[in-house]
Amino acid sequence: MLLKSMRTLELKVPPPAVALFIALLMWLVSWTVPQLGFDFPGRIIVAVALAATGAITIVLGVASFRRAKTTFNPMKPEATSSLVVSGVYKFTRNPMYLGLLLILAGWAVFLSNLLALLLLPAFVLYMNRFQIEPEERALRSRFREEFVAYECRVRRWL
Repeated sequence: MLLKSMRTLELKVPPPAVALFIALLMWLVSWTVPQLGFDFPGRIIVAVALAATGAITIVLGVASFRRAKTTFNPMKPEATSSLVVSGVYKFTRNPMYLGLLLILAGWAVFLSNLLALLLLPAFVLYMNRFQIEPEERALRSRFREEFVAYECRVRRWL
């Protein structure tokens, strides 16, 4: 029963919405528990650098999909017409999700709160379980050995 109810979450929530939800939670916990805040010199520079790197990573991922003329709709991985393994996809199988994580990391650094930082693994766990694993099943089914070889060459995140 629990397994079936967990499957209903697969590919249901758009990844940017998940990231926005986590970002709101990060803000909420940093506002609610300011005692866990910390400060360090250069936090704004680090936060902007992380967020900018994340945004660039997302743009590179989208551009690779557009060049390959395939869908980048994360809710319908079965509609993928080609396996993209070039560009940023040589380094990470999920540059768009990595980009969202980097933006969230920048937000966490900006907020400078321990609980906000602890929500980053929650994003990774959710994305792995409810977005990436179902996508990988669909890609493995569609592209078979080609995707398996790609999985062996390139890591899921970094």
